[in-house]
This record gives sequence, structure tokens and C-alpha cells, in this order.
Amino acid sequence: MSTTSSKVTDVAAPLQEESLLPQLVEHLRRNRTVLRREWAHRITDARLLTAMTSEEIFSEATSVYDNYVAVLETGAVEALQSYAHRLSERIIPRGVETDEVLGIVLLLRDVLARSLFEKYQSDFDLLNRVLDTYEPAANRIARTVGVSFVQERERVIRQQQEAIRELSTPVLKVREQLLILPIIGVLDGQRAHQLTQQLLRAIRANRAKFVVIDITGVPIIDSSVANHLVQTVDTSGLMGAGVILTGVSPEIALTLVTIGLDLSKINAVGDLQGGIEEAEHLLGYEVARTNDTSPARATGRTVVSW
Repeated sequence: MSTTSSKVTDVAAPLQEESLLPQLVEHLRRNRTVLRREWAHRITDARLLTAMTSEEIFSEATSVYDNYVAVLETGAVEALQSYAHRLSERIIPRGVETDEVLGIVLLLRDVLARSLFEKYQSDFDLLNRVLDTYEPAANRIARTVGVSFVQERERVIRQQQEAIRELSTPVLKVREQLLILPIIGVLDGQRAHQLTQQLLRAIRANRAKFVVIDITGVPIIDSSVANHLVQTVDTSGLMGAGVILTGVSPEIALTLVTIGLDLSKINAVGDLQGGIEEAEHLLGYEVARTNDTSPARATGRTVVSW
């Protein structure tokens, strides 16, 4: 770079078109401290990143500013994408929203554009050429940061949804070799697949012989989920566990019959308690009611009080 192009003064010198971008970058780096401080103040004034302290905002502003200028200089967004991803990982758990991130990037674009305007305002033609060089790169940077943040936020949301689904379909151990899976809420294809995976893992971990699947809390299922339910029964059987289905509503019963599923493999019992009793009977337990004063018969079975 020539001596003239490497020294940027307040009065715009005549510039060759190909030297505009390097001189813009030189100007932004030379005025880094002032522009970065102004940007941080504007972030605070706009009440953005309120979940972060002033020190944290200034620290992130420094990193974003340096990455921003580097992309202006090289045109390579890979480093900025990587930084935006790391930034998103840090600030999303703090409650920072997408509009805040886009807001601070647009504020930076505005702060830098105003600085360029002040520098080149004495030459209107040159100012237009400067802005024509700056704006496409600035818009590309804003899109890159915005997309990176949205992608990371979607990843976090998917993880949270996965955790919620796992909590909403717990596989519970009643006693040795007996599990229950109470399902509450809408049962769609994705959730049906997830609960099958959870159930199979629990069958293996607990060496279960029987599983009671209770769908009392499921309002309705479609044909796809119904088929998945039958597949779950078959898969559990291959792992050595019989399935007892309880809580089938009239609407779901009608669906199962209407779509012509092979119901011969499904052992259905009216309610959850009846399903547990049936499973215990098949496991060799004998149930004695607490108000039953007669002695248990000597059958060799375990007596379970209710």
C-alpha cells in the first residue's frame, strides 16, 4: 500500500477504486477505540443485551468489532461464523434473544457508516463510492451473524424439546422385571419413536419381562402412530418382554379397528391397575387385598399387599 493510502487523514484524498476497501479498513482500525466505545454505549442506550454486565458487553463488543473489520478486509466469513457460534453458545443460556443480536450488529453497521460519512462528506461522489463498497460487505456480515445465532438457538431449542419429551414419557420400574410407561398428551410420530427407544433401553437395563403401556392420557392417535405402537409391541417381544396396553379410549379403539391392524399380538386391559395386576399374575405374583383377612394359600408364589 502506498504512503498516501496507508495514512488516512480527516480530509479525503483522491482514491483509486481498488484502494477504497483497504483505506476503509485502515480508518476503522485507527479509530477502533472511539468507535468501539460509541457502539457499546449505543447498545446500552438501546437496552440491548440487558442480561449482560457493562464489562461483558464491552468485552464482546471488542471481539465482534475486530472480527467485523477482519471480514471487511478479507471477505472470508469462516472465522466470523466460528466466533458467532461461540458467542451464541455463551449468551443464549443468559436469555439473549435473536432480535437483540441482530440489533447490536445493525447498530455497529450504523456506527461505522456514520464514521465513514463524517470522513468523506467533503466529496459527495467519493462518499457514494465508499458506501457502495462498505454496505454490501456490512450486510453480508449482518446476515452471517444472524444466521449463526438462529442456528445455535434452534439447536438449543431442539435439545430442550428432547429433554422435555424424555421427562414426559418416563419408563418406571414397578418391581423386578415389570415396567410401566404412562403416556400423557399428544402422541405424534416423533414422540412415538422416542418413547420406543426409551422403552427398549429400559427393557434391556432392567431385564424386564413385562411392560404396561398406559395411554389413558392420550386423546387420539393416527394410523401412523397406531402402526408404530404395534411395532413397539413386536420389538419388545424380540427383546423378551411382553406388552400390556391399558387405558384405550373408545376413539382410539375405533381407530385401531378401522385401520385394520393385527391386534392379535396386543394384550389390552381396561385400566392401569388392571394391567399391573395382569402383569404380576403372569410373573407369578399373587395379589392379596389389605382387607382380605384369610391367610395366603401355600402356593409358592410371592404375596403382594396392595
